[in-house]
Amino acid sequence: QVQPVESGGGLVQPGDSLRLSCAASGRTFDGYSVGWFRQAPGKEREFVATIRWSGGNLAYADSVKGRFTISRDFAGNTVSLEMSSLKPEDTAVYYCAVGRPIVSEFRNERAYYHWGQGTQVTVSS
Repeated sequence: QVQPVESGGGLVQPGDSLRLSCAASGRTFDGYSVGWFRQAPGKEREFVATIRWSGGNLAYADSVKGRFTISRDFAGNTVSLEMSSLKPEDTAVYYCAVGRPIVSEFRNERAYYHWGQGTQVTVSS
């Protein structure tokens, strides 16, 4: 089975950019969709973005559309989340997750069944 491993979190200031990466451990992402979710303190986990490894179908949450970009790196077998114009409300633990959702399930965390440990992103001045 594939196990996602996140990296790249940290502390940044409002307006800064940050890149998160999700690497596949155990096997490749081939045949899966790879999604990013986040959970802020005291809030439920929410969908951020997802991309289908084969075909490239993707989706974004409205709150990050135009600021975040999800992409695949076939050579490195990784999925990246480029985050720009970061806001304090983007502060959260970001999780990478793997599953085989149909398009209508892209935003549903229950459609993803392998989860990483999470990486903290803090946006603060």
